[in-house]
Amino acid sequence: MPRNQFQRMFFAFVTVLITVHAYVFFSLYVINGDVLMEVNHTNSVLDAIYNQGGVYMFGNYVPIWAVVITEFLLAFLIENLVGSPFSFKLASKVFDPSSTHPVIFETAIICATVGIMCPSMSLIASFLYYPYYNGFDIITLLANWLKLMCYNFPFAFFTQLFFIQPFVRKVFKLVFCRNMNEKKEITDKSKLQLDLE
Repeated sequence: MPRNQFQRMFFAFVTVLITVHAYVFFSLYVINGDVLMEVNHTNSVLDAIYNQGGVYMFGNYVPIWAVVITEFLLAFLIENLVGSPFSFKLASKVFDPSSTHPVIFETAIICATVGIMCPSMSLIASFLYYPYYNGFDIITLLANWLKLMCYNFPFAFFTQLFFIQPFVRKVFKLVFCRNMNEKKEITDKSKLQLDLE
């Protein structure tokens, strides 16, 4: 799919943009929503977050937009430095890209990416959302990391495989294939005009 560095960055940008919003929703509403509403005595997760002064992150309460930006920047960095390059290498060790059907090879890349990004981002989240008010304990951090991976891995696998990646690939094709087709048409018209002359 992506053929150059700009296309890879665009692909990663769109993927991470969608994924981070999905994870923030999943974490705040699905995993922690009931607890937030119970502790803050509200009927809405957003009201609960507002009542407590934001989302607890790195020992402070911050607005949701700060959580999204922080997670986006970290995920985008890890995706470009580790996730994308190594997922292609891992998939290539199992399947030959030239002889494997593209759908199977893309599925292998998605699975490898989830296998890299889920533990990485869960570890980062373990540090970001650690209950520092109780002091720091490495065993608690590791337990939180394992808990987050157990929550996040199924969500990551199914959303990436069936929703996010197909959507991102569709957007990518709409943006870049149109440009490639236009360049091809211009090249074909130029060749035709030269042939007529």
